[in-house]
Amino acid sequence: RLLYHLEREEQMPDGMCIDAEGKLWVACIDGGRIIRIDPETGKRIQTVRLPTPRITSCCFGGKDYSEMYVTSAYDGLDKTALAKEPHAGEIFKITGLGVKGIPQNFYAA
Repeated sequence: RLLYHLEREEQMPDGMCIDAEGKLWVACIDGGRIIRIDPETGKRIQTVRLPTPRITSCCFGGKDYSEMYVTSAYDGLDKTALAKEPHAGEIFKITGLGVKGIPQNFYAA
């Protein structure tokens, strides 16, 4: 089923994760943001903008899963584009979101 229709400025979805409240976080590649979506209502409930457009993935971490780590891409950008996007390819740590992630599942090999 269709969960959420991305707005034009959000561009395309990429990596995703779920928080402890069951909400979906989506990295918006070429949109320069991550968004939080309520899967029950299909509404965007939070947006975090980042200083580079090519946002690729997000996950929770830290001692209590209250930090979010967000990756970005720089592949395919030439020197001119990289000069305009100096943060491309960096990993960002976001705190103060007011929500925590959930521990990962471990499987025996």
